[in-house]
Amino acid sequence: MTGVVVIAEVRDVPLDLTAHERAVAEARAGAVVSFQGVVRDHDEGRGVTLLEYEGHPTAEAILREVAAEIADDPDVYAVAVSHRIGALAIGDVALVAAVSTAHRAAAFAACARLVDEVKARLPIWKRQVFTDGTDEWVNCP
Repeated sequence: MTGVVVIAEVRDVPLDLTAHERAVAEARAGAVVSFQGVVRDHDEGRGVTLLEYEGHPTAEAILREVAAEIADDPDVYAVAVSHRIGALAIGDVALVAAVSTAHRAAAFAACARLVDEVKARLPIWKRQVFTDGTDEWVNCP
């Protein structure tokens, strides 16, 4: 038996970690592991003032595909993942992921795989704006 994808979306509004955790919770799950990717105020020694994410029109379909691959793991019960687009300030949440399984080790492993695959494959481009007024596009798969 494989798990289900309960949330897989690209949104331009704030993401809710608690909603993702609730979405994957179920009676047989002994573990729910979640992750938030938060905008930090620096990158490689340079001060950052904001990030701006732009998504390709296929981004949500690819996000669903990645989530389905993680849900295909027989240890996984449910998967929820969302990525934000638009301008994000320091402290805003850019990525939320949650996975439920019977046991913690499987949940940690599945959530880590989910985040790694999203970062590697999702066609979302990130523009960093630095405190010195310069900017750059980074982490573009």
